[in-house]
Amino acid sequence: MTDTNRTETSRATASHKLARHRHHWRRDLVELAALFTAVAVADSIANMIVHGPDGPVLLIASAVALAATAGFHTWWARKHSHAPPPPLPAPAAELGPAPVAGDEGERETSLWRMRTTVKDEPGSLAALCTVLARLHVDILTLQTHPLGDGTVDELLLRSPAALEARDLTREVASVGARDTWLERADAHDLVDAPTRVLGLATRTALDAAELPLALRQLLGRCTIHSIPATTLTGRPTGQGAPVEGVLEETVMRLRDPSGGTLTVERPYLPFTPTEFARVRALVELDARLGPRLPRSQDVLTLPEGNAITVRRAGPDDIEAALAMHERCSERTLNLRYHGPVGDADRYLGHLLSPRYGRTLAVQTASGRLVALGHLLWDGDETEVALLVEDAWQRRGIGSELLSRLVSMAREADCDSVYAVTQASNTGMVAAMRGLELPLDYQIEEGTLVVTARLGAPQAPVRPTAPRYGMTAHGQQSEPN
Repeated sequence: MTDTNRTETSRATASHKLARHRHHWRRDLVELAALFTAVAVADSIANMIVHGPDGPVLLIASAVALAATAGFHTWWARKHSHAPPPPLPAPAAELGPAPVAGDEGERETSLWRMRTTVKDEPGSLAALCTVLARLHVDILTLQTHPLGDGTVDELLLRSPAALEARDLTREVASVGARDTWLERADAHDLVDAPTRVLGLATRTALDAAELPLALRQLLGRCTIHSIPATTLTGRPTGQGAPVEGVLEETVMRLRDPSGGTLTVERPYLPFTPTEFARVRALVELDARLGPRLPRSQDVLTLPEGNAITVRRAGPDDIEAALAMHERCSERTLNLRYHGPVGDADRYLGHLLSPRYGRTLAVQTASGRLVALGHLLWDGDETEVALLVEDAWQRRGIGSELLSRLVSMAREADCDSVYAVTQASNTGMVAAMRGLELPLDYQIEEGTLVVTARLGAPQAPVRPTAPRYGMTAHGQQSEPN
């Protein structure tokens, strides 16, 4: 029994005893008063009897009557004073769950996210709540998005597991709701909207690469593209957006703080002005804070004793990356970039921008950059890519980078990651197999695409004892 239950039981017992004591004192006072009254009456009667003709006979009869009355009173008092006390109230923890109407199957519930449009008039929301109550559906959260010709209500619902989505949609439509959309929800959706938005803003403020992820978590399933203002050859792309942005039902266009245009698409569900305002606020926050990366790094030791540092990379590392390109062989660059080696340098500005993903860099104790690992946001998919300088290959660096990139993908709730390489790139294929994840292979004209399915999102894993004999002997972190 818990401390709370013990306290409640003690209080109930003490209260019961106090009530009994109060009852005994009150009853004793009444008995004493009755006794004194009886003595006074008896004395008066005795005086009258003694002075009467049949005094002794009446006196004996009175004594017998008093004795009989006293005996009856004693029997009555004992019977009621020894009666068992009333049962104490059982503690809440021992009462068990309240009974639920229906069979066992009705106790199971499901979580739904529902968005529906109702008329902007008094009573419309009440009618919606009434039909949900009739279906035994509990409303956990509710947000409203005002429109010109109605109001979009976004609800998180807990319904009986036996309730089908089509039945719920039909009942909601019967009270005038339209454009109803349903999607399965989970425990993560139980966080209220202001808390979620504040958390996404905090993540965006700490890392510029978080903006696309924050927008996806805020809006649900959507496709986000960051289109640069110019191509790799320097020609304008023709894409642009005004400062205030543009909302076109299922498409948002905003000015990307890093240059170009940020496009957000959600074909299955139109955006509301409220969602557009939230997205614009996050983009404005990103623009005001400017370029930023978390400055954390891990120091690892290779089997031969060399110390290397793994850290996040950004636009400031372009010169070091260009120098690494100069030291790489033509074959290594060709396996990585799948095209003319002369174009490799043009990709670095895109790859190192936090807007398009996250990049990890490996540098030696002297500060030389010897490897890069990229996690790139490609619409709804996520690409991983590796480049390790020739002199540092076959030491487990690529596998270490790939493992960390996959952990980042899990943090971002990605379902899978894929790598585009050549069929002859045995090192990349071995690194993907080393993840010990389900893999899919697609080969077309010598190009190999290996996709690793991550499955359910897991907690991020930071290896403390990397493979191939590397050991972690230090971690440094400093605020940005």
